[in-house]
Amino acid sequence: MALNVGVILSGSGMMDGSEIHEAVSILIALDRRGAHTICMAPDIPQTDVMNHLTRKPMQQQRNVLEESARIARGRIIDIATVKADDLDAVLLPGGFGASKNLSDFASQGASMQVNEQVKRLLVDMNHARKPIGLACIAPVIAARIFGEMGLKPKLTIGTDPGTAEKINQMGAEHHDTGPTDIYVDETNRLVTTPCYMNDVGPWIIYQGAERMVEEVLRLAGDVAAGVRQHMVTAGPSSVARG
Repeated sequence: MALNVGVILSGSGMMDGSEIHEAVSILIALDRRGAHTICMAPDIPQTDVMNHLTRKPMQQQRNVLEESARIARGRIIDIATVKADDLDAVLLPGGFGASKNLSDFASQGASMQVNEQVKRLLVDMNHARKPIGLACIAPVIAARIFGEMGLKPKLTIGTDPGTAEKINQMGAEHHDTGPTDIYVDETNRLVTTPCYMNDVGPWIIYQGAERMVEEVLRLAGDVAAGVRQHMVTAGPSSVARG
């Protein structure tokens, strides 16, 4: 039976929503492994709207759920309607939407707060021992939620020292990793990968996203040895565990 995997989106476009390469890489990696994907997003206004050509703010208002539907091809639901019982695992791509719409890390740093519906679902997933994967800047969300719960989550956003320090300030433990690597917190069932926290291209992004998905599905109990034997490998990688 296929696993039900939630993907939490935060809009469409890296400057004010989900990073599209990361989101699509995650969706492809899930589809490749036969997972049943459930895309979701909070039904809230975006914090801001950015012109991705000029990289300047626009005087517009957009809705996170509606914009996320662009990536999900309209097959998306309000995260408020999703329970941990509905899912076997959940994944969050990065992009500034994770730090502007799903949280306020972009403006508040280590004093950030997380959207209540996102927090509710991730806490319930943790209580149910169901794995959570986070890419790029999204691991700061896990740092805040599980750090303040005293769980001392271990994660990575790559090697950026400023962001790593903020993660540590929130009660988490940052571990440096390479561009395509993942870090696995076996205790808290968290899997993180840097993606576009590095100056890299889409192929590097896909490799990190795929390895994150692979590990999340492993933690969710998807040990499909027969399927694995027919998969095309993405090359050597490093999997750090803690």
